[in-house]
Amino acid sequence: MFDDFKQFLAIKRYSPNTAKTYLGLLNSFQQFLGETIPIHQADSSVIRKTFTQKVLKENLAYSTQKQLASAIRLYLNTMHNRSIELTTVTPRKPQKVLPDVLSAHEINLILNSITNKKHHTAILVIYALGLRSGELINLKISHIDGQRDQVKIVASKGRKDRYLPLPKDLKERLREYYKLYKPKEYLIEGYNHSRYSASSLRAVLTKALEKSGINKKVTLHTLRHSYATHLMEAGVNIRVIQELLGHNDIKTTLIYTHVSRVHLEKIPNVMQFLQ
Repeated sequence: MFDDFKQFLAIKRYSPNTAKTYLGLLNSFQQFLGETIPIHQADSSVIRKTFTQKVLKENLAYSTQKQLASAIRLYLNTMHNRSIELTTVTPRKPQKVLPDVLSAHEINLILNSITNKKHHTAILVIYALGLRSGELINLKISHIDGQRDQVKIVASKGRKDRYLPLPKDLKERLREYYKLYKPKEYLIEGYNHSRYSASSLRAVLTKALEKSGINKKVTLHTLRHSYATHLMEAGVNIRVIQELLGHNDIKTTLIYTHVSRVHLEKIPNVMQFLQ
C-alpha cells in the first residue's frame, strides 16, 4: 500500500532508519484503522480519533507518537496533496532529562566482561567514536581510511556525512578484529555477512551490564553520552565536540556541560561562606 511513499523517501534521500520507521508506523496505523479504509481516504476527524485511541491503548512513547504524526502528515501531503491538522494529537515537548553517563572505569568493566571479539569490538567502537547504534550498524569497511586515520559516517541523522579521527590504538584493535572475522562489507556483520541487527547489539550490552554488575540505567546511547562527556572533561572545545557528534545545533551539545564532573568541581563550596 505504501510502495510509492517508500520510493519517495528513497528519492528524497531519507535515511534508511527514518524510512523504515515511517513505513512501519504507517502500516501499524493502517492496521489499527482497519484495512477497509485507506488512510488517505479517511476523514481528518477519523484519523485524529484513531490516532488518539492508538496512542492511549498502546501507550506510545513520546518519540513514537511524534514520529507517527510526522509520518502521516508527510504521507498525505506528498502522496495525496492533502494537509491535515494534527496539533491536537502531537505530544508536547517532554521534560528535559539529563543523560546518564558512565565513568571510564565503568566503560572498562563493560568491555572486560565481553569475551566475544566481535561483540567487544562493536561496543568499543560505539564508545571510542561516539557513534549512534545505527551508525555502527551501517559502518562499512570502505568507510574506514587507515591511510588518513579517518572514519567516514555516511548519511547519518540529519542526512549529512561527517569525518571522525581514527585513534591509533583503536586502529590496531580493528586490524586484529578484521584478521579474525574478515567482514566483507560492514565492519560488524551478522549471519552470512548480513548487516548486524540493532536488537542483537542491545542484547550484547544487556548481557555485559549483567556480568559487570553495573546497575545504572544504561543504553547503547549512554556510551555516546559518555564519549562526549569524557571529551569535555578532558578539555576539548564544545564546538569540536559538536562536530564530532554531528549535532546541527550547539544547544544539543551544551547539555554535556550539565553532566560534566569538571564543571561541577569548579563550583565553590557555599559552606565556606558560613565560616
